[in-house]
Parts: sequence; C-alpha cells; structure tokens
Amino acid sequence: MTLRMAKKRHRRNPPKPEPNGARRPLSSQRTFTIPDYRLEKPNFTIRQVRKDHEFRYEIEGDLSAPVPPIRESKYLDQKQCLEIYRWMLLNRKMETALENLYKQGKVVGGVYFGLGQEACSCASAYALQKDDWLAPLIRNQGSLLVRGFSARDIMMQYMAKAGSPTRGRDASSHFGDIQKRNVVAPISTLGDLIPVLAGVALGARLQGRHLAVMTYIGEGGQSTGVTHEGVNFAAVQNLGLVLFVENNLWAYSTPADMQFRLKDLAERAIAYGIPGIIVDGTDACQVYDAAYEACERARQGQGPTMIEAKMMRMKGHAIHDAADYVPKALFDYWRKRDPVSRFENYLVNTRKWLTPTENRELIAGVDQQLESERNAAEASPMPEPESAAGGVYCEEGCHQIKPKYGMPKVNVIKRAGAPKQEPGAVHLK
Repeated sequence: MTLRMAKKRHRRNPPKPEPNGARRPLSSQRTFTIPDYRLEKPNFTIRQVRKDHEFRYEIEGDLSAPVPPIRESKYLDQKQCLEIYRWMLLNRKMETALENLYKQGKVVGGVYFGLGQEACSCASAYALQKDDWLAPLIRNQGSLLVRGFSARDIMMQYMAKAGSPTRGRDASSHFGDIQKRNVVAPISTLGDLIPVLAGVALGARLQGRHLAVMTYIGEGGQSTGVTHEGVNFAAVQNLGLVLFVENNLWAYSTPADMQFRLKDLAERAIAYGIPGIIVDGTDACQVYDAAYEACERARQGQGPTMIEAKMMRMKGHAIHDAADYVPKALFDYWRKRDPVSRFENYLVNTRKWLTPTENRELIAGVDQQLESERNAAEASPMPEPESAAGGVYCEEGCHQIKPKYGMPKVNVIKRAGAPKQEPGAVHLK
C-alpha cells in the first residue's frame, strides 16, 4: 500500500474515539525518561563546509554561556572530594610528564591523552568497591591510578621498561591485573570490553556474587556492533554492567554531529530496556553520584546502567594528532570548563574545604610524588632480549585457574532409580 492510499483510507475510516471521550488506559502508553543531571545544556552544532577548495568544520550556536557551578554531591564528604581531586591532579600531571618523555624519545609507540576527561575517569572508578571490576580504555589512565596502579607503573609501561606491568612486552596502557586489583586490560578493538565485562559479571553470579563491573566506550565506539551485542546481553541477563559512554564530541576527526542523529546517546538505553543517565563529564560530583547509584543497583542484582558523560577531549586522538580540524572556539569554550580547575574552585572558593595555602601544598606534594616516580621509571632497565619469549605460552605450573568467589551454583536433578545425581541446566538468570 502506498503512503497516499494509506492516507485516503485513514480519512475514510478515522480511528474511533473512546466512549464518552475517555482516554486510553495508561497501561497502553509507554513513557521513557532519561534523567539529565547537568546544570547547563550546551546548544551548538558542528557542520562541514567548503571554503577555498578545502573542507573544514564550523561551529554554530551560543558559546558565551557562563561556566556552571559544581553540582553538590549526595554522597561525597570532604575527605572523599579531596581524594578525588588529588587523583585528578596526578592524572593530569602524569600525562604532561608522558608528553615530555615522548618528545625526548623515551616512549615506545604513541601516547593517548585524557585531557579534559580526568573527572570522568577518576570519579567513576572511585565509586567501585574492592571486589568490583574495572576495564578502562586507553584514555582512562586516571581510573588505573584510583584502582591501585602507580604513575611509575604507567610511565614504565609506555617506555616498555622491564619493571612495567607487562615486563616490556607491550606499550601504551594495555595492561591489567585480574588477581588483586580486578582490572581487565584495555582492548584496542573498541566495544570488545563490554561483552567481556558482562561475562565477568555472569561468572561472578554463577559463583553466588552480585558485583558491579565498569567499563567505558566513546561516542564513536558506541556505534560498533559488539557494543550493542554486549549491552543487550547484559540487559537480557540482568548483569551488573556500569557503562560510561564518554561523549567527548570527536571520534578521531569526525564530529559527533556527523556520526548519529541522536542528541543524547543515553537514549539508546531505552532500546535495551535499561536505565540511561546524562551527566556533565567535567563535574566530578555528578560523575561520582551517577556511578555510585549505578554500582549500588548492580550489587543488588538490579542489572546494568548506561551513563552518558558529556565533555570535550582537549587533545587529538593521540600525540601524533594536532587536532587542527577542531574549531578554535570549541576548544576555548571547553577550556573554561576544565574539570581540574572547576573542582579546585569548588573545593577552595565554594566549599572552603581547602585554603589557598593547603591547595598549594597539596599540588606541591603531587608534583614531588610524580617527580620521584618519573625518575624511578626512567631508571628502570630495558628488558633483556631473551625474555621476550617468556610468558607467551602457559608453561607447567605457570598459574592455576580457579573460581575467584566459589564453585558455580548448579541445580541438581534427582531421578528415581538413577545411579547418581546429575547436574541440571544452569539458568543464567
């Protein structure tokens, strides 16, 4: 049937009104709400134009809005806020040190920055408990610091030193610790961490535990098929996945406005039947509160949560990318919303939990710690060539693989006359 024919039929046979003008029962209507905790909602668009035989991006909209205040946290106290602030400072200064080490030719490979994303990385990981699991992306180095890795570990990893977590066998931030810190190493193929973390949550539940498992995806990586498969599996199986969608406006050199028609990526949670939330990714209090509530839901067996954190990646895709394609006005807008500066102002001037003198002392302490750890990382030797083949295959007695929380729970079917009891099928829910 053509659209024209359908319209004619609709005019001939319009829908019959409900008796007495009554509305249809509410049970037949579905309403979805995506909470948005931001105190400002930027309204601008980026479009591609051609000028002087060249394509470039231009931004349209109001970029003069004042910087909003930090939203008061429902859960963080003074001590916790100061701890998150310190992690954010260490995250920022460590990446500055890595950039200098790269320029000195001491880094093997490239460097991937999370400049402008420190609040999201640090405050989200801070909401995890010891038994929960984390799987960061290459820009979430702040979450690795919060989870117990040192700045020395990360710098040695980038320099491929013998003392690095992978003993020099890999560079960048491709390392984890599944024994003590419950950290799954980043996977370069974007989206693949999501089904892996869903599997971690499923494995824990089969052993009788409900845990929060947290991972991240960018706004570009969220469009990959494995992302949808992983989130859908977590939703169907009601697994405790906490997924941060870091909408940092650019997937390499492609702006978000040219990637998808949605205004808010959190709306995709509706299709999975799970809660979706929007936060300001430069506000550590908003990030923490959303992560805290999502982790609590996960630990209570209430399933996954998708959190969209909106912010701006203030560097290119990697150190080799100067990001010349980004309109300067956009960088200027988000530079005023720097997460470290905003949180510093909140702690010193708004809450007055730090005096200016105490703040300078705290910053000096972070600088001193970083200098010590950078010196130790640089002094670490390179690995011996013959060690390259070690650890490639699991040798006898290498390590024992066993359930972390206990033996899987199974149903036992008792059959009359059966010689022994047989394990029944395990229902994943």
